[in-house]
Amino acid sequence: MRYHMRRADKEIKDPGEISRILRGAKYMTLAMARDGEPYLVSLSHGYDEERNALYFHSAPEGKKLDYLRESPRVWGQVVVDGGYAEGECTHRYATVMFRGRVRFLESLDEKRRAIKTMINQLDENPEPLLRRLLDSEGLKTTVVGEVQLEEATGKKTPGVQV
Repeated sequence: MRYHMRRADKEIKDPGEISRILRGAKYMTLAMARDGEPYLVSLSHGYDEERNALYFHSAPEGKKLDYLRESPRVWGQVVVDGGYAEGECTHRYATVMFRGRVRFLESLDEKRRAIKTMINQLDENPEPLLRRLLDSEGLKTTVVGEVQLEEATGKKTPGVQV
């Protein structure tokens, strides 16, 4: 079932603006479930517009991976925080909510592309980090997840720049 946005005046209809928010946010919050138990985690990420995918990296074991391996369907959110509006009882923000499916990247080439996407999005000086990480032995054991986006909707407070 598809729901309508109650505050149509805040809806983001431009796919380019949704992409800018996905690239501009520094982290995503990812919700998952296993055996009827919810779990939520915040992760740094990179957005690949060409593949319509979000990437994250992880240690090779842990609760998040257990949940995702059992049930790869996720719901998530990225937020660009514009701060509380003093005297207005409101918060300024731009957000994208998304539904997707996680797969774990196996090939080193896929992992390199994903890590490069993340570092270029997050780091102000990406080159030294890219040189160090893209050919490191640690990349082989690093788990890299790809959230393939199936649906994304956006909402923002008027005047928030992304």
